[in-house]
Amino acid sequence: MQVVVVGGHSRKIGKTSVMVGIIRGLNSLAWTAVKITHAAHGICSRDGDPSDCPRSAPAFVLTEEENRRGRGDTCRFLAAGAQRSLWLRVRQGQLAQALPSLFEALHSDDHVIIESNSILSFLKPAVYVVVLDSSRRDFKTSARQFLEQADALVPVGPRLNLRTWPDLNPQILASKRVFPVSARDHWNPELCQFVRQRLEGTEAEIQVADFAPSAPTKEQPWRH
Repeated sequence: MQVVVVGGHSRKIGKTSVMVGIIRGLNSLAWTAVKITHAAHGICSRDGDPSDCPRSAPAFVLTEEENRRGRGDTCRFLAAGAQRSLWLRVRQGQLAQALPSLFEALHSDDHVIIESNSILSFLKPAVYVVVLDSSRRDFKTSARQFLEQADALVPVGPRLNLRTWPDLNPQILASKRVFPVSARDHWNPELCQFVRQRLEGTEAEIQVADFAPSAPTKEQPWRH
């Protein structure tokens, strides 16, 4: 299994759109796309209302999308050409409990692309891409933690303005490949070429850190 991870420093900066572009640009690969969402509550709800969750709500819910015509992120992955699209909703701090179920679901897949930063605590991907939007000053802890591991930076806009985050080490960022995308389509064909080259030069394996086993959570495919 070869894994590509797409992360970012903040919410709603185009991580999903960058993933869609990679899937569409490399649609000859049989992609399985995974979106990981961390939540303090409400993971058992389909509409996000925490009142729908019983006290015995599970630590995570893993569902497979089947609707490629919907507007949700997991639907967009299918519309872009992914063969499978999974959504892992997990309580804050409980990702390790969810990974046995996730990796069991992925065990027969050759190419997996995951939207997450925190997954890097548990696996070593072939490629780690970080989306950065210089108009947003916040910088998630998980993005800071793994920024040095990034293989490529994807600034939203014509250039990367490092003055937005003066506390970041500029030498770390200067050593990375940079593939700008526009806020309109989040597309850069050179990024797809870079990802393909990295995949071709990497053995098809996944390196997974130890995590506590957990029984899988079963649920019918969820639709947006």
